[in-house]
Amino acid sequence: MSPPGEALPLPAPTAAPPPLVRGAPRLTCACSDLLREIVVLDEYGQQRPIHIPAERPLTVFVDKRELVTLMTLGAMPELLVLGYLVNQRLIERVEQVESITVDWDVGAAAVRTHAGVEDIEARTAQRVVTTGCGQGTVFGQMIDGLQGIRLPPAERARIRQSSLHRLLETVRKQETIHRKAGSVHGCALFRADASQVEMLMFVEDVGRHNAIDTIAGWMGMHGVQGGDKVFYTTGRLTSEMVLKSAQMGVPIIVSRNGVTAMGHEMASRMGMALFGRASNRHFLCFTGFERFDSEPEPQRPPVRLVSG
Repeated sequence: MSPPGEALPLPAPTAAPPPLVRGAPRLTCACSDLLREIVVLDEYGQQRPIHIPAERPLTVFVDKRELVTLMTLGAMPELLVLGYLVNQRLIERVEQVESITVDWDVGAAAVRTHAGVEDIEARTAQRVVTTGCGQGTVFGQMIDGLQGIRLPPAERARIRQSSLHRLLETVRKQETIHRKAGSVHGCALFRADASQVEMLMFVEDVGRHNAIDTIAGWMGMHGVQGGDKVFYTTGRLTSEMVLKSAQMGVPIIVSRNGVTAMGHEMASRMGMALFGRASNRHFLCFTGFERFDSEPEPQRPPVRLVSG
């Protein structure tokens, strides 16, 4: 028998969530245990208990048709499924979904729509395998819809260096699954301006794609627009992560990790600001310099070696 799991409290946002949109789908609340305790043997020959993330499969059915199996922690599975449908462009609005029911006894999420998904067979036929961990496939029409994405101009969506520092400090202070067990990615949605930084949503999952999809589901449920928001992730910024952020309307992305060449090219084409290697007061701005109000740190004096 497996040892019992552990349910951690989800990090609290610094801003109260807005009300649900009219006609939002009905969702169950099937959060599962996020951690599992196991016994390991270390390099000193000692056995000791540790916690590891409780990854599990969740098979998604849309109107009784099997769509995909997502590997997930299951922190907010209903929002994950909803955001997956949005980011894969299988639905345009969350109001098209009547309900999402998650049952962990059978490891399934049942999505019921009001009028079905048009041409679902054809629209899910072409898949592109990506670098995603947890789940990392995109349907072909996502790339085709790139030309239709319009982000706000730089004068309306930008970030100051001091706000970026406060954002990173807010993330650093979070009590996270990663801090206790490792092996997960975290994503957050912020509202940031010159005077304050508010964390609207934070979620961790076994893959960064799951985490960003969960945030997309939350945005859809609450009618949150992305034009004045900043997206943060612990994972690398690949083309798919950049594309999903753009689809959510978020023009500024901050990552603790790096940026791939295709992610860089896509963000440049769409006029997005990408910050990578961002931790503490350190960062690199890869694209979108026009969206960044730099407040340079003082240069450190060079270290001189004195010979004896």
